[in-house]
Amino acid sequence: MKGKRAELNRLKALLRERLHVSVAEVAHQDAWQRSTLAVAIAAGSAAGAAHAADTVERALEQRLPQGMRVERRLTSWADLESLG
Repeated sequence: MKGKRAELNRLKALLRERLHVSVAEVAHQDAWQRSTLAVAIAAGSAAGAAHAADTVERALEQRLPQGMRVERRLTSWADLESLG
């Protein structure tokens, strides 16, 4: 588990410091075989968000050559306002 934790901490630091996104481990904290990370990106346009998400995905692919799965959700400010 210490090895997993150290690798995840390095990965989260890369995402935060070099790619300027928010990241949190949101599931599977007790399993050494897998992890679930949530990444949040704020951008001025949908295209900007897509570009940043592509950059994050490429960085993850380079760091995790054994495989990963990515799910994306794009939410606009208007979408968030309609929830309230």
